[in-house]
Amino acid sequence: MPNRSDDFLRTLVRELQRLPTETEWVEFKENRAEPEDIGEYISAIANSAALIGHIPQEDGT
Repeated sequence: MPNRSDDFLRTLVRELQRLPTETEWVEFKENRAEPEDIGEYISAIANSAALIGHIPQEDGT
């Protein structure tokens, strides 16, 4: 992910919070601070993205 300013990230989070409902690409969780749980969740998101052809990666271009 490219370096983003703190202002950009704050604005992005505020915009996502304004969505009326969760979507297939936005899902908010709370009280999920265990590193193992976070790792499993990120892995599940990556696997889902791969299934629909969107693999998040940074290739240096």
